[in-house]
Amino acid sequence: MLVQVLPAHELSDGETSPYGALSAFAIDPIYVDVEAVTDLSSLPRAEVLGADGERELARVRALPSVDYAAVRALKRTVLRAAFRAFVERELSHASSERAENFAAFAARESAWLQDHALYMALRYSHAGYGWSTWPERERDRAAEVVAVVRDDVRAMASRGALGLAVLEQMYVQWIVHEQWVEARRQLAALGVVLMGDMPFIVGGESADVWSHRDQFRTDVSLGAPPDDFSADGQSWGLPAYDWNAMDRDGLAWLRMRARHTATLFDRFRIDHVVGFFRQWVRRGTEAGEFDPAHEGAQQVRGEKVLMAMMEAAGPQAVIAEDLGVIPPFVRETMSRLGLPGYKVLPWERDEHSNLRDPRGFPECSVATWSTHDTSPITRWWHEFEPWERERVASMAGFSLDADAETRELALLRVLFSARSQLCLVLIQELLGDRSRINTPGTVNGDNWTWRLPRPIEDLAKDTGVQERFAKIRQLAVDSGRTA
Repeated sequence: MLVQVLPAHELSDGETSPYGALSAFAIDPIYVDVEAVTDLSSLPRAEVLGADGERELARVRALPSVDYAAVRALKRTVLRAAFRAFVERELSHASSERAENFAAFAARESAWLQDHALYMALRYSHAGYGWSTWPERERDRAAEVVAVVRDDVRAMASRGALGLAVLEQMYVQWIVHEQWVEARRQLAALGVVLMGDMPFIVGGESADVWSHRDQFRTDVSLGAPPDDFSADGQSWGLPAYDWNAMDRDGLAWLRMRARHTATLFDRFRIDHVVGFFRQWVRRGTEAGEFDPAHEGAQQVRGEKVLMAMMEAAGPQAVIAEDLGVIPPFVRETMSRLGLPGYKVLPWERDEHSNLRDPRGFPECSVATWSTHDTSPITRWWHEFEPWERERVASMAGFSLDADAETRELALLRVLFSARSQLCLVLIQELLGDRSRINTPGTVNGDNWTWRLPRPIEDLAKDTGVQERFAKIRQLAVDSGRTA
């Protein structure tokens, strides 16, 4: 079994999209299991949160969706208390094994951790505003500013408020990374492969752009060229890669990023892979353009970048998201490198608009009915035109008046028949839920806030869920997807 998750990198307080992260390396502390933090063992939660915090915790746990701002505030309060206890009880003692483990983590991950911790500490000192708004000496990384993180971690606690704030950010990343490693260990023991997602780029106000400004183009906005959905193209408000600068050090930052991602996941998806061949950039109100401009240079660029990341991560670790308008040379390069791409069944059509038979998909591919940016097939089915439903029903072997479960199981049977080496099913499709995770091009309070309708422990006890999962598992067994 393989479980895929969306990007887990740290977001700003006002952000919910995992594709607008503050870091390409730091894990979001929102995923910390505070009950498992050793430094809180002698601190009752009620004492740390107080009566108001306990009421807020009860409120967010009862919500049908995720209230990111509230959850972040609660966990930040608890983690701050844990950090203070750690400094007092562990870091001040020379013989502390936990302090030594923390120091080892800080040294091992120093290439990204030092800059990230300093960036977050400074960002919090400026009410959460990004680096472009900071005073010049902090914005431009003056020597006396960055020097605070060049000492041994034990010494940083005595380097004033900023040193202590940086140390706290390092501590939080240590906690969340250690918990991630333990979660990976438990998943492996269950025979579960973990697959992640590597966003194409980071936000302009991120720690990475602040600390590696020469590697990014902040004078333009990254986006997508004109298509059937957008006559003028899209502008995402994100920086672009400066390929000339990155070439000078052999794509070191991208290699480090891919290597780190491979330590978090068994496999990972490269988002927007076409962007590594050609970036669509726009300066102000000017017309957009591709970088590089010409097809030959685009193909060379993409192959160079993909090879670098595959070398860093391991060739079997990488999958590419090749959806949308993709030039033929992109998929030719992917095929030559043995890099699987995506096959989203509703978009795989022949010249008569019929769905292609997934049994004819290339083996080096990933098949799925949907993604986080589309409706799940449990909902998409109802959005099809009547003639589309007729053709899909005929292909899948069910009648149009079939009940929902019969129809959904038949659709999964079609998916599992794909020749693709990997099939992905959204959790909504497993549960029979019609909720959508994200609607591209919209900004609202629903995007990215979906959560399981009940705790997973409760779902596991539900006989209806058990029966549905048993039927899906049998489909997987019958198709040879699992033993």
